[in-house]
Amino acid sequence: MELRVLVADDQALLRGSFRVLIDTAPGLRTVGEAGTGAEAVALAAGERPDVVLMDVRMPEMDGIEATRRICADLPDVRVLILTTFDLDAYVYSALRAGASGFLLKDTPPADLLSAIRSIAAGDSLLAPTVTRRLIAEFVRRPAPVQHPPAALNALTDREREVLTLIARGLSNAELAEHLHLSPATVKTHIGHLLSKLQARDRAQLVITAYETRLVQPT
Repeated sequence: MELRVLVADDQALLRGSFRVLIDTAPGLRTVGEAGTGAEAVALAAGERPDVVLMDVRMPEMDGIEATRRICADLPDVRVLILTTFDLDAYVYSALRAGASGFLLKDTPPADLLSAIRSIAAGDSLLAPTVTRRLIAEFVRRPAPVQHPPAALNALTDREREVLTLIARGLSNAELAEHLHLSPATVKTHIGHLLSKLQARDRAQLVITAYETRLVQPT
């Protein structure tokens, strides 16, 4: 089954380069190019891609707002933010908008293709470095609580523990080692968290953990 990818970037040369890279990779195919955020929203609605590669700075509508609209209207579409800029200014806003991860535009081609496949599979591309940036943003400018604390009431003690460690940036393998659980059990707990908290992916779990103050930024 081919994964369908939409490329959104205001630079035609970059869009073309991404398209060639994707279309020559096994199991991937581009379904459109957008030069503005508004075009990205319209094309996503029409094509229903599996993944949108989204630039941050675009005319008419920036990538953050385009991400927010796509994720709100198309819950099965995943957004991967691509940027040439440092992530600090965007990481919180884009994850809050529903993005599943970040990559810099100078990422090696093989890593970009791997990221597309991972996000399409339902994983989030939230490396520990990005998690640390997210934590730093909460320290610098604590966000208002978006989820009532009651959102955590349905969680078991173990699920709260897993959520806390996810928010601290631990990977599945690190969770398994830290909690003395099997990788399969860790995945089961994460699945329960996603369902109970109505989160799109791991990135949204991190957001929820901080906004409910389950985890305090330090």
